[in-house]
Amino acid sequence: MTSPFPDSLDPAQPLPPPGCPAHRLYGPEAEADPMGLYEKLRAEHGAVAPVLVHGDLPAWLVLGHRENLDVARTPSRFSRDPRRWRDMQEGNVPPDHPLTPMTAWQPVCHFVDGAEHERLRGALTDSLERFDRRGVRRYVKRFADQLIDAFAEQGRTDLIASFAEPLPMLVMTQLVGAPESYGPRLVEAARDMIRGTATAVSSSEYVTLTLRELVARKRQVPGRDFTTWMLEHRTGLSDEEIVEHLRLVLIAAFETTANLIANTLRLILTDSRFRASLSGGHMTLPDALEQVLWDEPPLMTVLGRWATGDTEIGGARVKAGDMVLLGLGAGNLDPEIRPDLSAPVHGNRSHLAFSGGPHECPGQDIGRAVADTGIDTLLTRLPDLELAVHEGELHWTASLMSRHLVALPVRFTPRVATVTGSTPVPGEQSAAPSEAAPAAPAAPAGPPRVPPAARRSWWARLWGRR
Repeated sequence: MTSPFPDSLDPAQPLPPPGCPAHRLYGPEAEADPMGLYEKLRAEHGAVAPVLVHGDLPAWLVLGHRENLDVARTPSRFSRDPRRWRDMQEGNVPPDHPLTPMTAWQPVCHFVDGAEHERLRGALTDSLERFDRRGVRRYVKRFADQLIDAFAEQGRTDLIASFAEPLPMLVMTQLVGAPESYGPRLVEAARDMIRGTATAVSSSEYVTLTLRELVARKRQVPGRDFTTWMLEHRTGLSDEEIVEHLRLVLIAAFETTANLIANTLRLILTDSRFRASLSGGHMTLPDALEQVLWDEPPLMTVLGRWATGDTEIGGARVKAGDMVLLGLGAGNLDPEIRPDLSAPVHGNRSHLAFSGGPHECPGQDIGRAVADTGIDTLLTRLPDLELAVHEGELHWTASLMSRHLVALPVRFTPRVATVTGSTPVPGEQSAAPSEAAPAAPAAPAGPPRVPPAARRSWWARLWGRR
């Protein structure tokens, strides 16, 4: 098999040798070392490379930083509407295709452009901006303390299963006004969808049905939460539009924030110079997060853009209807902008971790707040955290979109759980933080010590079963 685009590559770009298949962005090679694959593609093709996605469907992967921004900022040339995808129009993408949950068109802002995009995104950003950041941070700290209390007395834990993954979903289900019971399955379904597994479609359907129930509840009993604010927005969104935006916010926030927390904690625990700079005051935690967003962005690749007509990008001639993938991880390592990868990038937010242009991630500030506050709470509570295995024993799984640390085993001095840990997680009746953030709950004097088993909530039971 030759290049997937024998007629659309720039003549100046060498084609792969006859019989040599184009590189797949899925499978053993991509999962074992995605960054290595990106550099191999950069060496072979330059800033834009022909690749294959699931089902050996052809696509273009953008590797250059400048080229990524060019694609993201010009929706007139590279639309976000997946209905333009030629392979989908020709029937090459079956309903059970692993990418269907991420490419099937829905009435949501990241699948439209122009005036319709402005209408839908306006409702999304207006509602997100109603959250008081200090109120959000108080919720993050409260949930982080509860998670830490569940393992503080044990002296060891896996920070992925017990902290990095449950924390974002705890916070986001609270902010959208969902009851606590929604949490366990949403965590599993969100991870399944992002990985593009054989069950990704059914997981996507579960998420949609769950959120429809939530919207119906909020129509009957409004609250001070994101779902209610979307329902009340002046644009008059339909229930379907609200459900799809809730889905977008929950899934995107869960995956990206969990990966950001995991990647930052791994760097702190494995790089002594990095941790020394952090503890010595030479680097702040927000600086550390930005460094990780440069080196290991939560999403390595973003689906997708589709060419609105024949065009050229980075020396490659793209045909109308071609799928174009934003290579955020590859673009952040582009030697054109980072000739020395060892040089610090403190204070530099020109990375691609949140994409760019009109579809740039609208919830990035909340994601930063969850990661920053959560990690700060963890390091304050457990200052002697250390890796419980050799660094070389850490393992990752990778999908088309992201690289996920499987486990982060740590040990520390066992500590008695705090009062916060015995406070129940707020349920459906609790108000999400808004302009007037709720005060933190008062701690009763001298509460009885609660046994660890009695403090186990859904997140502890879920990960314990796993």
